[in-house]
Amino acid sequence: MGVDTAISLAQSGLVTALLLAAPILGLVLLVGLIVSLVQAVTGLQEPTLSFVPKVIAVAAVLFILGPWMLTTLVGFSGQLVQSLPGVLGL
Repeated sequence: MGVDTAISLAQSGLVTALLLAAPILGLVLLVGLIVSLVQAVTGLQEPTLSFVPKVIAVAAVLFILGPWMLTTLVGFSGQLVQSLPGVLGL
């Protein structure tokens, strides 16, 4: 396996991981910001108040985008398996 092939595989793996993680991380960031603003305005400093909405948001995103995420991951895995003979030189 050449250096170019290794870099290409690593790059596609990182892009796929970023593509799959971005919706979850973005929504958790948004929910955390909203909850923090609500806590600052109301003066409530309950730790579970910031945790529970984030868990609910992640569950909702996984429920809504789960099929797309799974399809993307299966597609990447299929491409990786198909490229193995070329990578191994078989």
